[in-house]
Amino acid sequence: MSDRRSFLRMAGMGAVGVLLAGCDRISQSGLGARVLGSAEGLNRRVQALLSPSSAMAKEYSEADISPVFHPNGTTMPDTPAYQALMANQFRDYQLQVDGLVNRPAKLSIDDLKKLDDRTQITRHDCVEGWSAIGKWRGTQLSAVLDHVGVSEQAKFVVFHCFDEMDVDTPYYESVDILEARHPQTLLAFALNDQPLPIPNGAPLRLRLGRQLGYKQAKYISRIELVSSFKDIGDGNGGYWEDQGYEWYAGI
Repeated sequence: MSDRRSFLRMAGMGAVGVLLAGCDRISQSGLGARVLGSAEGLNRRVQALLSPSSAMAKEYSEADISPVFHPNGTTMPDTPAYQALMANQFRDYQLQVDGLVNRPAKLSIDDLKKLDDRTQITRHDCVEGWSAIGKWRGTQLSAVLDHVGVSEQAKFVVFHCFDEMDVDTPYYESVDILEARHPQTLLAFALNDQPLPIPNGAPLRLRLGRQLGYKQAKYISRIELVSSFKDIGDGNGGYWEDQGYEWYAGI
């Protein structure tokens, strides 16, 4: 298992490096979209072969929990909507779930806990090269999808966030339906037996046990079910993906 994970990490990071190093040159040619798309497709096929959708990320014991869990990405959103929620200790927070669903919903943290409430101790691997093990408490994303009823046309789950990376450019990320329904895919509201700290994504963040840190959307404001990414951002499935990162960041 460790050898396979090492191979996947090196292969994935190598692909990221190749894509980012050549992105500007490739994008200047008419072949840009096709070349990048082919590389991404190859990466996903290799990942699917070596790490099928049923594969589980390693879970750890309480003794393995890291003494410090560093935040990644934004650590304090400054948007008015987020600041207002934070001032009220997130008591008014509601997760909006819509798009290609049968029963759009707005769910408080308490509502999420009623749907599903579980903990798991997994490792977070950041693209910057560090990792940490934390105890996450949250709601399986699959339970939320079952609650709203997913349309047959839906292929992807998009996470819209409160933090803005550029002016009027909120962070967003996405996974496909298979990854969304994986038993270790959580909407986390607590870390190490405490309410989720603001630097780590309060009041709600995504936890994927099998992908790199930039896929772990923080400060989630809305979940949208879609059939494609063509009308979201630059159409690549995530903020960093729009900058040239891989859409599937498997480890």
